[in-house]
Amino acid sequence: MKHILFSIIVFSLCGHIWASNPPKKRKTNLVFIITDQQQYKALGLAGNKVLKTPNLDRLGESGAYFVNAYSACAVCGPARSSILTGLTVENTGVNTNDKTYYYRKEKVMQTPTFDEILKENGYTCEYYGKWHVMSNKAKVYSNPKLNAKSGKSAFDHGGQNFMYQDWLNGHLSKRPLKDGEHLDRFTKRPYSPDPIDKFYGKDYQEIKKQKASQPNFHGRLNIPQEYSITAFQAQETMDAIERLKDQPFSITCSFHSPHAPMIVPEPFYSMYDPKKMTPPASIGDDMKNSPYKFSNGKKNLPEYSDPEKIKYMISNYYGLISEIDHWVGQIIDKIDELGLSDNTLIVFTSDHGEMLGAHGLREKNIFYEESAHIPLLLKLPEQIDKNTTVEGYVSHIDIFPTILDYLNIKGHDADGQSLRDLVDGKDTDYGQFVVTEWNYRGDTSPNYMIVKDGWKMMVPYSVESKVLDVLYNLNEDPNEVNNLLGKNPEQAKYSDKVEELRADLLSWLKKNNSKHYNGVRDRVIVKNI
Repeated sequence: MKHILFSIIVFSLCGHIWASNPPKKRKTNLVFIITDQQQYKALGLAGNKVLKTPNLDRLGESGAYFVNAYSACAVCGPARSSILTGLTVENTGVNTNDKTYYYRKEKVMQTPTFDEILKENGYTCEYYGKWHVMSNKAKVYSNPKLNAKSGKSAFDHGGQNFMYQDWLNGHLSKRPLKDGEHLDRFTKRPYSPDPIDKFYGKDYQEIKKQKASQPNFHGRLNIPQEYSITAFQAQETMDAIERLKDQPFSITCSFHSPHAPMIVPEPFYSMYDPKKMTPPASIGDDMKNSPYKFSNGKKNLPEYSDPEKIKYMISNYYGLISEIDHWVGQIIDKIDELGLSDNTLIVFTSDHGEMLGAHGLREKNIFYEESAHIPLLLKLPEQIDKNTTVEGYVSHIDIFPTILDYLNIKGHDADGQSLRDLVDGKDTDYGQFVVTEWNYRGDTSPNYMIVKDGWKMMVPYSVESKVLDVLYNLNEDPNEVNNLLGKNPEQAKYSDKVEELRADLLSWLKKNNSKHYNGVRDRVIVKNI
């Protein structure tokens, strides 16, 4: 009886102590995964019946999948700067890739990133993979290894490749090229070129000193899959999760792929038979009524308008994404294995898309869907219901406030808005439209894109610009081949829709204090022809 009474007293005292000082709730961790150049259609969850992405699909099905997520700017540096700060491209000042790393000509990216804020709130932050924003923003990261053997920083130009080369050279010796092989200039290892490769069919000794940019290379990477850069970046991420599991953390995995060079290791290279790939429906678009007729080097790159050659690019691209999918699955499994799933927000997105032969184009930089429309997935089991599909229009600038909201960190302004109420179905106002920017060479190409209710308008920001204005009805013309403005003699029929979209664009510009408000307001968009 005494033992029972003692137990009751102890239990009562402990209960009193716990009531007065309840255990502190663990902070929610963050795992942020970003790919480079993954279009919205490159996802099984998006209805792609050819590409296999079982792990990304289960990530989306375990939480929220955003059908209509768009890049803030369809180019690396500007997009990533907006993701990290929650600001529009105009407000970060980073409107080109040149304004990254050690740019000093003017002040850019002056507000804190979400990781700088998380660090101030007790989080340990680490970052693995591609950087491509201002290097002074990387001081927050506590990676165990921050410099390559050469002394180059992981957050310098090409930093990810310096780190990867050190690791690769320590694990995989180089070998002589075999007949038909070329040297991959990224891994410094052999690959077998595909017919769409710039140097396909040529002897390597003849072309090894010729210059060519990353997008010119396609084929099979002839090293084991565990030594690819995707495997390296994923393993670094998993090691960080294991190491930081007992403290609040923010870990970013920034995959290089599916960005070029599109050189794929087995078994992913052989997953998609080029002969069975289907060229984009718009590959033969003459673009007579498009402002992008000469964009992305189209005039000098006829191979990307070739229905047979483009099949190889699609095969390579899908192989790289399936490789990423494999490793995303490993990262998710590691989080599960460590018992961190219920307390870790996983965000998956891409900085921009890839044209992949649509309109005969490659790469990004433009407002077509393949370039500007991106995947976005969120998982946080205790706060985001499974199988949540969000139809509302959202942007990169919404990611910053969304992360801080789910991690319960208040008081930081952003140009975007937390998507939490949209996910919960409580917000019926936000997400009515989305805006993407591009201001690389002034008003010599469309500067703004707005999408609303399946209608897309693109306009430059000045009255004087001679750039063709664009209106697409994506509901009836999903491949964007029929511009209802520009040279269309019947464009007056769309005046009401143009003014509706202009009004929404102006409201967005005003809210974000854009200096281009007046130019967009005063431009004559619907013209008499």
